[in-house]
Amino acid sequence: MKRLVRIISALFLAVMLGTATVYATPSTTYWTTSVIDVQPYKVWHLGIDNYFTVLKDDPDAGAFPTDVGLTVGVLPYEKIQLEVGVDLLENMIDSTTGKDNPLFFNFKFGTPEGSLFPGSPGIAAGMWNIGTKSGVTDYNIFHAMVGKSIPQIGRVHIGAYSGNKDLLKSSTGEEEATGFMIGWDRWLVKDKFMLDADYASGDNAIGAGGFGLYWFFAPNASMLMGPVFFNDDGINGEWKWTTQLDVNF
Repeated sequence: MKRLVRIISALFLAVMLGTATVYATPSTTYWTTSVIDVQPYKVWHLGIDNYFTVLKDDPDAGAFPTDVGLTVGVLPYEKIQLEVGVDLLENMIDSTTGKDNPLFFNFKFGTPEGSLFPGSPGIAAGMWNIGTKSGVTDYNIFHAMVGKSIPQIGRVHIGAYSGNKDLLKSSTGEEEATGFMIGWDRWLVKDKFMLDADYASGDNAIGAGGFGLYWFFAPNASMLMGPVFFNDDGINGEWKWTTQLDVNF
């Protein structure tokens, strides 16, 4: 694990010293992974996501740890793509040992729209929240999505997920390990502002949805803002406001 952390740190430093390339396709929609986008080959994606409460006095409302994610495309093909990534979420504490388990890993295969045959939908499948502590952070969620651009409507993404049944439970202890996800995005102003929304079913840590606005303030960078509402307040607390910085290198 120490060797892996050193490798990730070196790669992160290389990215920060690199030159920018013109891309702007985040691999999440809003709250979920309900999107068919996959990072292109050798394009690195840095994401810094914050979820915090707004004017709440209830300590149980709870802001989330900042999610710092790094993802890169690793296949040199146009029709078959693969991205791999790591997320750092500090304060993911194991209540039995008191130790922090901040690292989560992910990967996603995908085929862009029109790659299989003219007019074919985009397809993506992979895993996220692959944790390092058994029974604590190993949510190990598999997801599969199909997406299609529809004139005047935007892109629509539909799919399902399934994860660790020992962790994906409701606040009352009922198993909630599977569910569906939907997503939607549409340019409000081409290459400048994009509307976005998504939703994941399930009374668990994943179940939630929201809507917001992407502002692409540079060809390779954007900021997303908006609210997120949770299916089970007993797990995630009350609704949160999110700001998400995305930069491609």
